[in-house]
Amino acid sequence: MIKTYIVLLVAFVLFIFFGDIFYTVSPYDLNPLKILEAPSGEHIFGTDRLGRDILARVIEGGKTSLIIGFFSATITSLLGLFIGINGGYFRGKIDISIVVLIDLFLTFPTFFLLLALVSYVDASLFVLIFILSITSWMGMARMIRSESFAIGNKPYIKILKLANVSNFKIIFKYFAPLLAPIFLVSFTFGVGGAILGESALSFIGLGITPPQISLGTILSDGKDVMDIAPWISFIAGFFIFFVTFCLVQISDYIQQKGNKRDIYKS
Repeated sequence: MIKTYIVLLVAFVLFIFFGDIFYTVSPYDLNPLKILEAPSGEHIFGTDRLGRDILARVIEGGKTSLIIGFFSATITSLLGLFIGINGGYFRGKIDISIVVLIDLFLTFPTFFLLLALVSYVDASLFVLIFILSITSWMGMARMIRSESFAIGNKPYIKILKLANVSNFKIIFKYFAPLLAPIFLVSFTFGVGGAILGESALSFIGLGITPPQISLGTILSDGKDVMDIAPWISFIAGFFIFFVTFCLVQISDYIQQKGNKRDIYKS
């Protein structure tokens, strides 16, 4: 079953990034004669209130949402991995400083912290990636720190330290492989979370701004005409749900595999 979700997710990503090669309709062209047309053979997903083709806009907006999701999740996971390993491996004052830093960030609700940050800067692709990254690494760091503590207490790690093996070698050769499942789970959840975060910000007008397009902006465009053109918000919302659902299923599978591996080792 997991192969089905992976295939569907890969197919969707390929469709978003290469669909405009085959579907050459512009997502920006206005057509006053085709305002709010329902899905048809000419416009597969219908048109919006400015006569723009929804399928073309989903392809273009999907690129923005996926780029934000994957890049933000990558930065978040790497940042959480780096901070968590340092806290769990070196311990002492370094760990105390990291715990204080994590608790400080967790003090503020993530979404309101996002709102506060985007209120003072002009939102763009790179700005949103940066803001979503620095507000989402804490959970990853806490999980990695906890697991690093457990790994650091294993006898062979203590022997390596007594043998004066370099910290760099111990971390990358012995810690990293054991932490890989947690990293992958965090990454897949992070992609979905970043896409949802960007969509939420764009929906309330604080994310991607015109003429840029994202799935969140398409969703926002459709909310005012929901009663007469429900397909606009439904289609954008469905694709957001579809990507997030596939990523959650893949994350659950990776987590189950990691748990089975731990049981066998114990």
